[in-house]
Amino acid sequence: MNLILSKNIMLGNAVPDNNIKGLFGGVYRNRRVLVTGHTGFKGSWLCKWLEILGAKVVGYALRPVTTPNHFDLSHLKLKAYFEDVRDYPTVKKVFSEFEPEIVFHLAAQPCVLASYDNPLQTFSTNIMGSVNILEASRHTNSVKAVVVVTTDKVYKNNEWIYGYRETDTIGGHDPYSSSKACAELITESYRKSYSESSNNEVLIASARAGNVIGGGDWTENRIITDVIKAATKGEKVFLRNPKSSRPWQHVLEALSGYLLLGQKLHQNILSAADSWNFGPALESNLDVGELVYQMKKKWGKISWENEMNANAAYESKALMVDSSKANNLLGWRPVWDIEKTIHHTVDWYRKHLEESRVITEEQIENYIAEAKVNNCIWAI
Repeated sequence: MNLILSKNIMLGNAVPDNNIKGLFGGVYRNRRVLVTGHTGFKGSWLCKWLEILGAKVVGYALRPVTTPNHFDLSHLKLKAYFEDVRDYPTVKKVFSEFEPEIVFHLAAQPCVLASYDNPLQTFSTNIMGSVNILEASRHTNSVKAVVVVTTDKVYKNNEWIYGYRETDTIGGHDPYSSSKACAELITESYRKSYSESSNNEVLIASARAGNVIGGGDWTENRIITDVIKAATKGEKVFLRNPKSSRPWQHVLEALSGYLLLGQKLHQNILSAADSWNFGPALESNLDVGELVYQMKKKWGKISWENEMNANAAYESKALMVDSSKANNLLGWRPVWDIEKTIHHTVDWYRKHLEESRVITEEQIENYIAEAKVNNCIWAI
C-alpha cells in the first residue's frame, strides 16, 4: 500500500482552540475519521475542517490528477493512502488497521463530460467503490456512522422550475449522474439490509449537495476552473451553456451539512439515517452567464464569450434541490448567500495567484464565525 504521513504546516491563524473543537457537539474531537476522496476538491476541504475540529483523519484516494491542487496546497495532517477505492482487499485492510468510527465516502469519478469519455471507469468507481466502502464498514466493528456523498444530479431531471426533494424519482441521463443514482440505491439497500436489521450498530446516510464551488478546484471542464485558468492567462473563457442554471453553493455549505449528518449518525439518532439534500437558497440559482458576470465584478481580469455547440454532449439546462427536509429535521441551513459565495471563491484564487497565499483555514474560520452569529445549530 502507498501510505504517506503528511505533515501539517499551519496556515493563516493559530492552532484551533477548544471552542472550535466543540463544534458539532464535539463529536469529531479525537475521533477516528476516514475520508475517501481526500485528494479531491471537496475531500481536501473536508479534511482541513476535520483537522481543525481535532479529528484523527485517514485519507483514502488516488493521487491528485491536477497540478496545482488543493490537497497539496493544504499541507494536511493525516495518514494518506493513495489507493483505488475499487480495490476491496486494500480498502478492507485500511479499515482493519485504522478502525474508523466515522466514514465520509467522497471518492468518485466526479465529472459529467469525463463520464461520456470513460463510462466504464465512471460506473466501476462510483458503483463498486461505494459497495466496497459500505461492505468494509459493516465488517468493521468500530464504524458507527457512514455518510455517502452523491450529488444533486441523482434526480431524474425533468427541467422543473422548482427544486427536487428526496422523495422524487432518481435517474440520470449521463453515465456520471446514472452512476451516482445507482450509488444512492446501493446505500439504501445497505441501510435497509444491514443497518436497520442489525440493531442499528452502524447508521448510514446519503448526502446530495448543489453545484459546489470555492477556492482550490482545478478539475477539467468545471466553470470556475475554466474561468480562473483563462483569466490567469489573460484570455477569454468560452461558455458552452451560458443559459444553464445551477444551485451554486460554497464548498463549506455542503461540508457543514455532511458534518452535521455525521454528528447525528454518531449520536445514534435513527431518523438521520436517510437521504438528505444540502442545497443553497433559491436565489443562489443563477445561470452560468450570470455567475461569470458576477465573478468579473470581483476580478476585472475575467472575460468571456458564449460558444454554444448544438452537437455537444447533453448537460441539463435547469437544476435545483429543495433542502426543506434538512432545514426542518436537522436544523441545517446555509450561511453564505450567492454574493458571499462568489466573493470568497474569487478571493481564494486571487490570494493564491497574486500573493502565493492559501486562505483555506482563514475562510473556514470566517465561515464558522458567521455561522455562530446566525445561530446555526452546529455552531452553537
